[in-house]
Amino acid sequence: MENYYMDTEHEKRLTHLIREDGTKSGDIERISLFYIIAGNEGLYFKREAIYDFKEHGIRNCMKTDCEIFSSGLQLLIRLGFNLYNGYRDKNMTPLELFWNLDNKNRQIAQNAIWLRFNFGTFNHFYVDI
Repeated sequence: MENYYMDTEHEKRLTHLIREDGTKSGDIERISLFYIIAGNEGLYFKREAIYDFKEHGIRNCMKTDCEIFSSGLQLLIRLGFNLYNGYRDKNMTPLELFWNLDNKNRQIAQNAIWLRFNFGTFNHFYVDI
């Protein structure tokens, strides 16, 4: 994966999320979640409904705030939560995830999965906090 970001805005948003949270450079689970949130403008603008930056943890938005997210965004959130802490539910299978995402969001999902499981091959996501 030579280009880590979808575009320059994705890079700026990811850097902002890492700084806002105070994420450590080796916390690839959290960085994978933030990669997804930063990669989709809709998720980024609703990030406070997904992640609590004061408590440094995910919010239970899949049960309480589902109506503010489209079905595609819900799939991305579920994937981000799965990469973060192993979250699972009956609504997210690999087939459902990739079948129901558009090309850009599918690429974000693929990159986040790659990032989560291949982080040791690079250390590009270090941000000086």
